[in-house]
Amino acid sequence: MASLDMGGGGEGKGKQKKMNARVDFTPMVDMIMLLVTFFMLCTTLLKPQTMQISMPSDKDDIKQENKSQVAADKAITIILDKDDKIYYFEGKPDGATVYETKYGKDGIRKVLQTKNIAAMKKVEELKREFANKHSSNVKQDEQYREEHKKRLTEIKNSDITPSAIIKATDEATYLNLINALDEMQICYIGRYVIDKIHEQDIQMIQNAVPLNENK
Repeated sequence: MASLDMGGGGEGKGKQKKMNARVDFTPMVDMIMLLVTFFMLCTTLLKPQTMQISMPSDKDDIKQENKSQVAADKAITIILDKDDKIYYFEGKPDGATVYETKYGKDGIRKVLQTKNIAAMKKVEELKREFANKHSSNVKQDEQYREEHKKRLTEIKNSDITPSAIIKATDEATYLNLINALDEMQICYIGRYVIDKIHEQDIQMIQNAVPLNENK
């Protein structure tokens, strides 16, 4: 009867096979490319999106291509500061008087509405025109709303509205900026820009007419 030899025996006992380890870098390369793409997109999105505006000269012979520039008498600059303080001046900064005011209907809102009185009247006329424009037809009613929205936008961006320049000091809060932007919507001002503050602006608000003297 044949026997089965289970012993390792011989010279081959204890030998181990050598395995070639190979690291696959393909997933790592893919991950790096994804991260690079992600950070490139984030950098692009984080760039400040501001509208460039320029103050025109005082000359009467302004050319057609310069009509998009902000007229000095239509410009109002709003400066946000610490402790919920807010200042404004009209026209160009050179020689302008800066006034301290406050947020709300009796403060900056009243200033903006007074300066935007022509557009405010047109908005009221538009409201009266569309007050009774309703239809049981869903499609027709939607057309009324779209027309109203379009014409309201045209009024807000027309030449009769002032152009607001909003600036904030380092001590102003994000809520201050949100409140200032809300006032733009409430007063139907569609032309505004958030600009960086300059040393001249800081000096101007230090010499501003105080709130208790600003009647």
